[in-house]
Formats: sequence, C-alpha cells, structure tokens
Amino acid sequence: MAPALVSTNPNNSKGYPGKLTWYVGVTCIIAAMGGLIFGYDIGISGGVTSMAPFLSKFFPSVYRKKVSNTSTNQYCKFDNFTLTSFTSSLYIAALVASIFASWITKKLGRKISMLLGGLIFLAGAAINAGAQAVWMLILGRILLGIGVGFSIQAVPLYVSEMAPYRHRGSLNIVFQLAITIGNFVANLVNYLTPKIKGGQGWRVSLGGACVPAAFIFISACFLPNTPNSMLEKGQNEEARAMLRRVRGLSDKEVEEEFQDLVEASKVAKEVDRPWRTILKRQYRPHLTMSILIPFFQQLTGINVVMFYAPVLFQSIGFQDDASLLSALVTGTINVVATLVSIYGIDKWGRRFLFLEAVFIGWKFGTSGEVGHLPKSYAITVVAFICLFVAGFAWSWGPLGWLVPSEIFPLEIRSAAQSITVAVNMLFTFLIAQLFLSMLCHMKFGLFIFFAVFVALMTLFIYLFLPETKNIPIEDMSQVWKQHWFWKRFLQEDQPQALQLV
Repeated sequence: MAPALVSTNPNNSKGYPGKLTWYVGVTCIIAAMGGLIFGYDIGISGGVTSMAPFLSKFFPSVYRKKVSNTSTNQYCKFDNFTLTSFTSSLYIAALVASIFASWITKKLGRKISMLLGGLIFLAGAAINAGAQAVWMLILGRILLGIGVGFSIQAVPLYVSEMAPYRHRGSLNIVFQLAITIGNFVANLVNYLTPKIKGGQGWRVSLGGACVPAAFIFISACFLPNTPNSMLEKGQNEEARAMLRRVRGLSDKEVEEEFQDLVEASKVAKEVDRPWRTILKRQYRPHLTMSILIPFFQQLTGINVVMFYAPVLFQSIGFQDDASLLSALVTGTINVVATLVSIYGIDKWGRRFLFLEAVFIGWKFGTSGEVGHLPKSYAITVVAFICLFVAGFAWSWGPLGWLVPSEIFPLEIRSAAQSITVAVNMLFTFLIAQLFLSMLCHMKFGLFIFFAVFVALMTLFIYLFLPETKNIPIEDMSQVWKQHWFWKRFLQEDQPQALQLV
C-alpha cells in the first residue's frame, strides 16, 4: 500500500482543552535545561583533547605525534585508544545508568531522576577538574555519564507529560536547545581557556561542568511532579490538582483528560514486567521507533563534529586557535538552527522536519602539507560543516528525543525511554571510541559512509513514521491504527485502556 497514507488526521483526536500557562511554560523550560549538562559535555571533551598542556600531561605519546613534523598522515595524529576512552567512557556509563534510571523514574518520579542526575554529574565534573592521573579522568567521566543517563531518561518524559499537546513539540525541543546552548558554551570556554597562563586552562574547561550541574540540581528541587507520575504513586487528588494547574482550567474542563490518565495509570500498574510487555505484538511500532530513531540519529555523524570538531579541524590542517574558533562557529549555528525547529515543530509537523534534513557527503582532501590548508578550501570545509550542523539541529537533533518521548503508552513508557537512551548512548559510545581510528584508515571516505546512512534514514521516516503533531499524548494510539504498515500489529479487540498512552 502506498506510503502516502502515513499521515493522520489531527481532528480525530479528542482535543483536550488547555492553555499554555506561565506556570507550565516556566516549569517545562526549567526541566528542559537538563540538556545543558549533556551539551556541555559533548562540546568540552573535543576541545580539551586538542589542548597541548592536557595532552602533554595525560597523553604524552599523542602530544609528541601532534607536534612532530615527520608524520605523513594528518588523519592519524589523534588515533589513540586511551584518548578516545576519555571521551567515550561517559556514554557507556550513561547506557548502563539509563537502565537503572528507568526503575527510579517509574517508581519515584521524573523529578527524583533529574535530581540524581544533576548531583552525580556535579561530582564527576569536580573530579575531572582536579584530575592528576588518567584513572581520575576516566572515573570522573563515568560519573558524568551516570548523571547524563538519569537526566536524559527523565527530562523528555517530564516535558511531554506536562505540556499541553498543541505545544508539546515546541516545549520538548527546548531540551535540544539546552543541549546546543551547553555545546556552544563549551566551545566558547574551550576557545578562551587556552589563553590562561600556566597551562591549566583545561581544568577550567572540565570544571565548568559544575555550573550547569548545580543549576539543574537546585532547580529540580523546586519542580513539581507530573500528573502521570503522581498517579503512578497513587496520589490521585494531587494529580487532579496538578493537571488543573498546568492546563489553567477548572475541574470540569480537565475531567476527560484526567479520567484517561487514570485509566492509563491502572493499565500501567497491572504491568509487572514492562520489559517483557514491550515485546508484545501491539507494541511493535513503539519498540521499532525506540531503537531505530536513536540509532539513525547517531549515524548521521553529528557527534563526529560535536565531539571532535577541534581535533577534526586540526587533522585536516587548521592550527590550534583556528580549529577551536571553527568549533565555536559550528556551535553557534547549532543554537540558531534549533530555534527554527522550536518555531516550526508544531506548525509544520515532525515528518516535514525529518524529511527535509540536509543530505551532505563531506569530502576532505588528503593533498597538501600537514598542518597547512589553503584558505579557500578551509572556508569551504567550514561552510559545509555549518550546513550539515544546521540541518541536524532543526531535524534529527530535537526530533530524535521528542518523537520517542511522546509515542509510548504509560505502561511501557519508562522501559521504552530507557531503550531509546541506551541505543543512543551505545552508538554514541561506539562513534566516540572508533571515530579517530576510522578517520585514520578511511580518511574522507568515512563521511561518505555517514552520508549513506542519512539517505537510509530519510527513506525510513518517509515510509514508517506517522505524523504525531497536535495529537494528545493520551490519544496517540490512533496514529498507529491509521498507518498503512503498523495498523496490522494493533489488535482491534484490545481493551480501550490499552489503547491509551
């Protein structure tokens, strides 16, 4: 059957009333700031690993290779297992932490997960800033990873549950905006700290992560729990009062939405093993999206730029200051382009932004002397990378977190979000660990490899992802029942409660 039937009709949804109140707006924005720690960490590691004082202290063999003029392959200067472990260890820790965070998020609430995430991240940042040996760097990164795992497990769910459905996309993308702001700030810090006398600027860069971590921990103390979370803990009247407050309506006006939440909560409580439940046939669409969306998000190759931008620019011939400045430029583009997504996500829809994502194959030449790149070619490289970053920032970046967080039924929501985070962190880890070695051996062919995946993921979205804009989260089952492919997995005789999200 033709994939043109993928779209859904928003008018079929229940259309719960609700206002975008100041209370829910501020609450969602503060919660979404949990993305700051993730973004800061993504940006800070690449800049620090390009700093000469940092390399000479912890990775002297890499430092000698970097300053040597005898190397004939500029792509292999930073190919070092221990160095890449410094970056990638965070993401394998986040993967493991997300599994435990699933239980905490479900049993104790989204707020507790955010609190724990900020506190543990704060401890990791302090250890990294004071590191005297490689093992301290790795330990700090592991703690940072645990903090990230808790935060990105809880924040998208929190915002999706609190926001009115007509504004759910825009408010949830504030989480991605926070990631890009954190990344931009990290690039700015990395550009400025090498100028600090004494060669200790890298400590300021790593220790700077304490600031967003402290902000997230303190602000989370004042955030309310979501109505869904309250219902999961048996606090029905508190949940009703919170729903009334976040919607800005009376008891009568929120009654229909509240009763749907209660029914969904009852179903969720009857599910003792959500990890087994998610494998059932009727959840096949959700399981597929929870795996393939984060998988494809990482195979865009974006984290090649985000993690290793300064290292990458140095590998193709930029000098130290120029490479850090180029990374700062890409960080700025990332923030600006994310604002486009915030504006258009609830107007144009998820599929439109997914499908218009920029398809670019990078080609970095291997000719020329090491450490030298013609000015005209350098400008072209930076321009294409900025175009790629912009395309990601208004498509796969925010939508990779938004779409999974809004499509899961309550009974499998925490488990499914854990799968999304785990897959994301697994492939983030693999890219962080293997990229420099792949760059050394594949050279510019590596970026053609990523371009092929961009083509595949675009086809996947066109065929298999239904539109979810303007669909209440409690009424999301309709998008699967109307989809040309996924409708075959939904049982028509399911109890109505099982249809609720």
